[in-house]
Amino acid sequence: MIWRAITRNFVWKLGSLLLSVLLWVAIEGEPELVVTHSVPIFYKNLPPGLLIGSDALDHIQVELRGPSSKLSASNLSDLSVMVDLATIGGAGERTFTLSVNDLHPPDGVKFLRAIPSQLRLTFARLQEKNVFVQIRIAEPPPPGYRVVGQAATPDQVRITGPERRVNRAESAQTDAIDLSAVTQTSEFRVSTFVADPLLGIESSPMVTVKVIIEKTGNIN
Repeated sequence: MIWRAITRNFVWKLGSLLLSVLLWVAIEGEPELVVTHSVPIFYKNLPPGLLIGSDALDHIQVELRGPSSKLSASNLSDLSVMVDLATIGGAGERTFTLSVNDLHPPDGVKFLRAIPSQLRLTFARLQEKNVFVQIRIAEPPPPGYRVVGQAATPDQVRITGPERRVNRAESAQTDAIDLSAVTQTSEFRVSTFVADPLLGIESSPMVTVKVIIEKTGNIN
C-alpha cells in the first residue's frame, strides 16, 4: 500500500521535485552585486523665511549590495534621499550625515554608503527690498539728435533673495534700448534684471521707459 502510494503519479511528483530544486538553485544561485547608483536629493520641511544656499547638491552616489535582479534600473528608479530640515533654527551652516533611514532601499537591497556621506548646507534668511531701476541705452540717437531726459515707470522694483546678497544689491537694470533709429520722444516696454543669479524680482520685472529726444541743430 505504501509503495503504491509512493509510485502513483510518480512522473508528476518527480517533475515537481525537480522544478522545486531548479527554482531553489536559481534563487540561491543568483549573483550578489555591489553597484553605485545616482539618486536625487529632496529637502523637506524648510522653515518659513529661510533659503538653502546655492551649494546644496541635487544628486549623490549611493553604494548598494544585493541580488542582481534587485539592483536593476527599474527597481531602483524610485530611490531617492530625503533630508528633513525641520530642526533648522536659523541662518548658518548645518551638517547632515546620511544613513539608510534617509534612503529606504527596496527589500533585499543593503545600503553600504553614500558618496559624499555628509551634506553641509548653508542657510540664509530670506530678505526683500526695493531697488531703483537703472536704464541702459545700447545705441544713442542718430546724428543731430540727443537724449535730454529719461525715466522708468515704476522707477523701483522689489527684489528677494538671501539677506546678505539683497543688502548688497543697489539697482536692477533694464534691457539695453537701441535708439539708433529714434528721432522723437518715445516709450519702450522693457524687462529688468538683477545681475546676481541668487536674487529674483518679486514684483513685475516689466517697466515703461520714456526717453525724451530733441534735435541738436547739427544735422548735415
